[in-house]
Amino acid sequence: MQGKIIKQISNDYTVLINNQEIVCKARGKFRKLGITPLVGDDVLIDIDNHYILEILPRKNSLIRPAIANVTQAIIVTSVEVPEYSSNLLDKLITIIEFNNIKPVLYFSKLDLISDKKKYQEIMDYYRSIGYQVFDNYQDVKSVIKDNVTVLTGQSGAGKSTLLNHIDSSLNIKTDEVSYALGRGKHTTRHTEFLNVLDGLIADTPGFSALDFNELTVSDIRDNFIEFENYKEYCKYQDCMHNDEEDCYVKQMVKEKKILKSRYENYLNFINKNK
Repeated sequence: MQGKIIKQISNDYTVLINNQEIVCKARGKFRKLGITPLVGDDVLIDIDNHYILEILPRKNSLIRPAIANVTQAIIVTSVEVPEYSSNLLDKLITIIEFNNIKPVLYFSKLDLISDKKKYQEIMDYYRSIGYQVFDNYQDVKSVIKDNVTVLTGQSGAGKSTLLNHIDSSLNIKTDEVSYALGRGKHTTRHTEFLNVLDGLIADTPGFSALDFNELTVSDIRDNFIEFENYKEYCKYQDCMHNDEEDCYVKQMVKEKKILKSRYENYLNFINKNK
């Protein structure tokens, strides 16, 4: 029978079939093939013996957090405790774009800072290049319905808190950020889909590091979406917007049409990925 994996705890996979939850194990063949079932996978199961037999083709997937077949990713970005990281935000956006998932940005903890002008300008920039950007949970509710959503972002950014605000009945455990480490404790221990506001939404373990193992430098460039508006004006057709002369993207950075931190993060990413 066909169902969807909605939860994973260790080697136990909860599969939803006709509103019934069945806890299954994965067949040994997956391990031999180097394949790991993911929350969100559509699967065929042996309903009598509770084994996952086949994983159906995925529309998309992410490694960290490990999840498949989502329509959007809400990137929860803290502006304070833990400190705002434009590098991590742009890294997440690039990886999510590359995986054909729609990024949605949520800036959290603005109530902890007195000068919001800096972050208002940052949020306005990301809106100007086409992203949905929110800074309060009430507005986030508008994008949940009919979507399969994953929340992602660094530990302590407020993913579980956001879910509790969206649906207080969830009562997901949260914890304080470690001031010594500057990051949150991992209060979410497993990945699980929850029914929220007529959509599916996943709370996932947080993380503080990512890499671009699957991406080439061209992939990174092509997923900085604002570059697409200017690349035709560059001298070279395959311009990497780095050392080339007459690069229109670099000119747009100088004219503040492209956010300086975005461009600096881009250079950091491609130089580390060469």
